[in-house]
Amino acid sequence: MGKGRGGFGGAMPGNMNNLMKQAQRMQRQMEEAQKQLEEMTFEGSAGGGVVKVTVTGKKAVTNVTINPEAVDPDDVEMLQDLILAAVNEALTKVDEASESKMGAISGGLNIPGMF
Repeated sequence: MGKGRGGFGGAMPGNMNNLMKQAQRMQRQMEEAQKQLEEMTFEGSAGGGVVKVTVTGKKAVTNVTINPEAVDPDDVEMLQDLILAAVNEALTKVDEASESKMGAISGGLNIPGMF
């Protein structure tokens, strides 16, 4: 038997180098997308818009607007439910935007440590 190169062929080191460069580029793109996302704001509403909540891409609540017609002293639970629904809707929008931005960069790949 002669001395063979094994099963890898001569191009493997070059391919690995290209793969690493692509991974680094993808990481930079994801970091930039995350930064853009954190600067965005998202609004959730409930009760036909009587309660509105604004959150940042970092999921920090920055504004709550409550229409006076939503305030019923005899039904505080309804107002609480409306606020919760509006907050959850806004946070869901943050998650959806994040998944959309990151998915566009990674092409749907789920690479550990990249999110």
